[in-house]
Amino acid sequence: MVDLHATTIGAGPRLVLLHGFTQTSAAWAPVATRLAHRYEVTSVDLPGHGGSSAVDLDLPETAAAVAAVAGRATYVGYSMGGRVALRLALDRPDAVERLVLVGATAGIDDDGERAARRRDDEARAETIEREGVDAFLAGWLAQPLFAGLTPDPADLAARRANPSAGLAASLRCSGTGTMDPPWWSELPRLGTAGFGVRLVVGGRDAKFRSLADRMAAGIGPNATVAVVAGAGHACHLEAPDAFLTAADLG
Repeated sequence: MVDLHATTIGAGPRLVLLHGFTQTSAAWAPVATRLAHRYEVTSVDLPGHGGSSAVDLDLPETAAAVAAVAGRATYVGYSMGGRVALRLALDRPDAVERLVLVGATAGIDDDGERAARRRDDEARAETIEREGVDAFLAGWLAQPLFAGLTPDPADLAARRANPSAGLAASLRCSGTGTMDPPWWSELPRLGTAGFGVRLVVGGRDAKFRSLADRMAAGIGPNATVAVVAGAGHACHLEAPDAFLTAADLG
């Protein structure tokens, strides 16, 4: 099994944080420091990012590697990290005490749209390889999806330190289009897995609010949706205190 780089702070029940695309474990610092008084908080660098930048794995392989490095825990995953956490919960429910998904999805239903997403991600990967990480990040963070986000300087520096090859591989191996077939039909298994699922979304993130509602309906009564008012896609970074309340972690 490939070892992923991870950092741990605090003491108490284990809680694992999984970051989004272009980020590293450093992105979770505003949340991790708020949680360390009551949890043992492990932040994992996912393949292609940070200390795991040389690792190249797809979503199921990444989920298995995260479970191997972190063990049984409450898992919190944002965006790409949410895809990893969801796959981990589906494949290794024995390793999950509780699941918190932030701005996550179970995949793209339409075959044509899914193929188009893979083509778009391939184009993004080629842009990163051709123009470099700094230029790509400028465009990536300018998307309306991140309109309310001002990255912490340490988070931004860590993003810029990611290698082009790692980010390109991550897009090719772990983008939403790689969830083929999508995982919607698997969600009911989480309804009988014996742990709670919280789906957290920013109030200004209409697309992912709709996806969260659909995911909760697919999972069942042990799944709940919580909205961080006034926040966008990266609601945990825009409003960490409100996020912790919404996620029932604070």
